[in-house]
Parts: sequence; C-alpha cells; structure tokens
Amino acid sequence: MFDAVKVKDQCVQWIRDWFEENGPGCNAVLGISGGKDSSVCAALCVEALGVDRVIGVTMPNGVQPDIDDSVKLINHLGIKRYNVNVGPAFKALMAEVEAQLGHEASRQTYVNMAPRLRMTTLYAVSQSNNGRVVNTCNLSEDWVGYSTRYGDAAGDFSPLGGLTVQEVVAIGKVMGLPIDLVEKAPSDGLTGKTDEDNLGFTYAVLDKYIRTGVCEDPATKALIDRKHVTNLFKLKPIPHFEPKF
Repeated sequence: MFDAVKVKDQCVQWIRDWFEENGPGCNAVLGISGGKDSSVCAALCVEALGVDRVIGVTMPNGVQPDIDDSVKLINHLGIKRYNVNVGPAFKALMAEVEAQLGHEASRQTYVNMAPRLRMTTLYAVSQSNNGRVVNTCNLSEDWVGYSTRYGDAAGDFSPLGGLTVQEVVAIGKVMGLPIDLVEKAPSDGLTGKTDEDNLGFTYAVLDKYIRTGVCEDPATKALIDRKHVTNLFKLKPIPHFEPKF
C-alpha cells in the first residue's frame, strides 16, 4: 500500500538535503504547466525550502489555452512568477531552420522545439536568480520515454523521477492542492491530444506494470516494453569515448 504522506515527507527531506549539498540558499526554478507534475513539484519545493525560494515560470508558445490553471497553482502556493512567451523565439528559430533546410521541418521538430526553448528559458531565469532547475518528469513518463530530451527531460534534480503517475496524484491530494489540477488529464500541450492518446495505453495500466510486472493485455505489454527499451538512452549519461593509452 502506497503511503502518500510518508513518501511526501521523504521527498521533502530529500529536496532539502540535495540543496544543502548542491546549492545552499539557492532557489528552485520550475515551469508551471497547470498539470499535476509541476503542481506537486512546486508544492514539494515550497514545503522543503519555503515559499520565498521557489520561482514558477509560465512559458506559453503564443497562446496557452489553460494558462489559468498555471496561474491558479501559482496563486495557491503564493510563489513568485515570471511569464515568458516563447512564441516569438519559436517562430523566428523555426523560420531560420526551414530556410536553411529548404523545406518544411518534420512534425517531431515542431513538437520538440518548444520544450527545448522552454528549458533554455528556465535556465536563463534560474541563472539570473541564483537558482536550480527542477525536472518535473515522473517515473511513468520516463519509463516509456515520454519526454523531450534536453527539453522537459532536463533539469538539475528530479523530485518525481521515482514516482508513478498514480503516486504523484496521491501526493498532490494529501498536500491539499486544487483537485482539478491534480486530476487533470495529462497532456503534452503540444499535439492537442492527451498523453494516453499519444501513448496508446493508460497510465493506470502502465503504473501497475511498473510496480507489479503485471499487464493483462499482451499487445499493450509489448508496446510498453518496446517504448521502454527504445527510450532507455534518455535516462543514461551521454556515452563518451574512453581512449586507451
């Protein structure tokens, strides 16, 4: 049985210990999407470090339809906010890339450029505010590679990297976060689809498989296994050549 209060307390202490070792007095800086992951990460950092040491950054790409959810979370926690619209940079960079390519960029290029621009933005804000950047990905997303390398998969520390989606939701509830944010259908905010639509299976099925090894549907199990193996490189350090002298 998952004890959300116990694990929440452990994570809060882990964040404190990490900052003591890697940035005493520094601030936690994270993107606030209005979903459960960034909401729970922000709340954990507030409890660990205090509200004055947590900075939330909203980063719409032009217009963000659910920006009100991000603002709701920021106001709920009372943290400092920066709003940086990455839209102009996205358009300018994409235009220059396509001009050099001589043709339209691929769909994956469009999907992944905004998250990478957002991570650039987070580090710009962080380095100008004595900060450390929070990776808000959870274990379920990492397991199947549902993230953008050097985009939302980047960061200096990862509070949720060992927690499944269902466990993150449970922690959000015991922390008293707005229930509509905690239970909001996960979406990448890029393709107009939910995470589960894009993945081809539900997080409930994935989480059960991660924690128990049980997946009743052979086709789904095979899909999860294939995604896991294919995307393991995202979780590993960059391989480098070791010369032999």
